[in-house]
Amino acid sequence: MFRTPRLLWFALVLVGIPKPARTQGTEPVVDPSVFQEMEWRSIGPFRGGRSVASVGVASEPMTYYMGTVGGGVWKTTDAGITWDNVSDGQLATSSVGAIAVAESDPNVVYVGMGEHAIRGVMTSHGDGVYRSTDAGRTWTHAGLDRTRAISRIRVHPANPDLVYVAAQGAPYGANEERGIYRSEDGGGTWEKILYVDENSGASDLSMDMSNPRILYAAFWEHRRLPWQVQSGGPGSGFWKSTDGGDTWNRIENGMPELMGKTSIDVSRANPDRVFAIVGGFGDAPHSRVADYLNYEEIPDLFPTGGSSLWSSPLRRWTIAFQPTYRQEGWALAAIAARDHAGSRAAVFAMAGEMGHEGAEGFRAGLKGKLRIVQEIFQDST
Repeated sequence: MFRTPRLLWFALVLVGIPKPARTQGTEPVVDPSVFQEMEWRSIGPFRGGRSVASVGVASEPMTYYMGTVGGGVWKTTDAGITWDNVSDGQLATSSVGAIAVAESDPNVVYVGMGEHAIRGVMTSHGDGVYRSTDAGRTWTHAGLDRTRAISRIRVHPANPDLVYVAAQGAPYGANEERGIYRSEDGGGTWEKILYVDENSGASDLSMDMSNPRILYAAFWEHRRLPWQVQSGGPGSGFWKSTDGGDTWNRIENGMPELMGKTSIDVSRANPDRVFAIVGGFGDAPHSRVADYLNYEEIPDLFPTGGSSLWSSPLRRWTIAFQPTYRQEGWALAAIAARDHAGSRAAVFAMAGEMGHEGAEGFRAGLKGKLRIVQEIFQDST
């Protein structure tokens, strides 16, 4: 019987396989217009309530944690298709203000209790910091009980035991436990390394991940009264440390004299780029809505009742955007610098509170819940 040689048979099979289609030069694989009608939707969980804290695991792109203001800590390992509560029965309070995962050891997770976005109806307090060393399966209380509200946690990229906490503090009264804390033993002991006063708490904290000795802190003078939210004063402002938090200097050049709520983040792609939110001080409406990129051109912007986004290209601060909403004290949640080129930032706020006006380069997303700053800054010479 005649048999075809195996090598010849294999060659004939390869000839019969069609070649993959080639992509055309710079043309996109999928026409962007296909996605124009798509809308964002909630993927849960649906028992948690509002959320002001979430984090992904850099080494596990499908894994995320979310902290809610009334439902504890939730985890997904399939990019949000399913969620599991990982804190029920282990935390003494249910309101979560911050979550951080150690990049050098993703089993280590820190949670700061107490929501930091003060609302006009109710704000639940927390009981300090919790730590997990098994990726959220079990939790241990790690102190700072009386901080009441924690806005941010930062973990050293190479040392999971070196952790910084931004304590915003009690919303309803004076609180000496406000400020920036540092622990070098995974929350076993804490040292307060930055304190402004009993009425001004740390509303944000950012770390230069290329040089973690550089830290930026935002402070907010505030008080929640039964009939109003007091936002702003001399205690609001920004601070910088270049020695891991041992010493701090206040950032004043280019900033308004009085500020409301503040938030800050340094670009990981370009650490010379720092973004900051500056809330207006007082209850007066905006004197004007500005699209300018230079604060010196519009000195009458502050004090006002709105908020602005600022960026610092190589130590020069410029105003980039000024929405016109009044309840910035709790609606203005945070800012995050997220771009490979270091030129974009996302501003997170409550739905319906951000207007459509603003500087060229801003575009709306998530139906008013998110604003993105894109390539509108130029480095100073």
